[in-house]
Amino acid sequence: MAALFGRRMRRGAASTAVAAAAMAALSASGAPSAVGEQPAASAAERPSAGASGQEDPSVTGDSPYHTDLPPLKGPGRNDPPDETPATGSAESGIPATVLDAYRKAEASLAASNPRCRVPWELLAAIGKVESGHARGGRLDTNGTTPSPILGPVLNGVGFANISDTDGGAYDGDTLHDRAVGPMQFIPQTWESWGRDGNGDGRRDPNNIYDAALAAGSYLCAHDRDLTVERDLHQAILGYNRSQEYLRTVLHWYDYYRKGAHEVPDGSQPAPGAPTGTGGKTPSPAPVRPGTPSPSPTKPGKPDKPSKPGDGSSSKPTPPPTTPPPTPPPPTTPPPTTPAPATRLVDLGDGALSAPAGERFAERPAVRAERADKKPAAQAKVRFTLTGETGTTFEGGATTVTVTTKADGVAKAPALLAGGKPGALTVKATLLGTTEPVTLGLRGEVTAPRADKLVRTDETELTCEAGATFEGRIALTATRDGQAAPGVAATATVLAGADPADGEKAADQGPYFLTPGDEPAEDRRTRELTLTTDAKGNLLLPELHTDDTTGTFRLRVETTGGAVVVLELKVTDPA
Repeated sequence: MAALFGRRMRRGAASTAVAAAAMAALSASGAPSAVGEQPAASAAERPSAGASGQEDPSVTGDSPYHTDLPPLKGPGRNDPPDETPATGSAESGIPATVLDAYRKAEASLAASNPRCRVPWELLAAIGKVESGHARGGRLDTNGTTPSPILGPVLNGVGFANISDTDGGAYDGDTLHDRAVGPMQFIPQTWESWGRDGNGDGRRDPNNIYDAALAAGSYLCAHDRDLTVERDLHQAILGYNRSQEYLRTVLHWYDYYRKGAHEVPDGSQPAPGAPTGTGGKTPSPAPVRPGTPSPSPTKPGKPDKPSKPGDGSSSKPTPPPTTPPPTPPPPTTPPPTTPAPATRLVDLGDGALSAPAGERFAERPAVRAERADKKPAAQAKVRFTLTGETGTTFEGGATTVTVTTKADGVAKAPALLAGGKPGALTVKATLLGTTEPVTLGLRGEVTAPRADKLVRTDETELTCEAGATFEGRIALTATRDGQAAPGVAATATVLAGADPADGEKAADQGPYFLTPGDEPAEDRRTRELTLTTDAKGNLLLPELHTDDTTGTFRLRVETTGGAVVVLELKVTDPA
């Protein structure tokens, strides 16, 4: 099926004159810049945004879209009647980073809005129709298009009439709005629905992670359940109010649900461009108007001999001498494509490790190598975090894709340890290979630490034998000047006032009581473990004494080596 675009026209634009004007506008402005100029789909079914009494404009401002249908099989199509896409077909391939963005958006929305149940295949269908999956996956390592994907100027000529709402910040146009990015948001809609899908702290409509999450959020609006057909259709029509658009998206949605596979980023031609021409259609050399075409020489008429006295020689004219052929200039052989990467090598010195809440000192790094064990440049490596520690890459993402340089090295962003100690794995996957190539890098989040511990109360630590110390001892743990929550600490009662007396727990003197129903005699302890609260505070239980008098020490130490030693005095009863 030839590539078509749906577009929005003013109500009643069914006349030949208006259709011709609309086609002229389409030829001048084009569809999104990823696509060539093609005939437009019917626009009479869509009202113009901004018309009197009309609802707010759709996500795209009803900009043009691709109306190519997937290569479905079935009776009448010269294909087996199984209605499924061919395994591994080009049309069912989705660029790796784009597919990752769709799936990540699905997972994020499943956690934040479980009622909606938005499937990634629906996002893929809209992404295919809006921009051909970000021009076939032409993205940088962060998932951003190298140049903006812009729809036509929405000036009311063949499309919606939407005056500028963003000062040209997103679309570069200070007079009218234009749809922007892989999911084709108009600026005013992006301001309401834009999301940060890759955790870099920005909402960028040109980033596939941000745009996919924003599209999913919009589809889930109004408490929709996308497993309900009515809600599904309303969501798609909200994206672009066109029955033709709805049918096209549903065709691709059904197609991707029956099977899709990952392909390398940028391996597919940009939508609308003929395959194998680099996006340009070769054309013959131009002929200027008025230039006569060369006429062929008629055979059979010899040249007239020259006459004497007319200024020409009576001698026969010798035939022209043909110059020796000039050898063609030496040609530069075309560059050879380097062999693809076939394996990954771990460049780490050991297990990745960091205390909870802190930055890992080492970044995950691998080297992509070819079959001859030489470095492979321009290979794409995806790093994915697994585990229950809450660890993320810097910026909040749990999946990032990195392109190797000339040395074949791919280094992930810094890791930020989550708040829960435990094991984690950083899975490195080499993209674009026929057989899966993965490497698991093991890591660990250890207990949080503190580098300073101070006492915050001023109660005198003196008590009579057989009594209880007044008040409870309070301390605060910090790390780099900030409160250190969740830090483990041990409190131990030591015999004697001098460190020379040893660091072993005393067998008499002050003691704590552990919780329980047993008699107090059975619950005495002179060594216990505690954890700081959310503000880094540590409040010790009440401290009791037996009948032993003298001077003792209370040593409190946290994970990370912060220590406080307090002196305890037990006197004779009054």
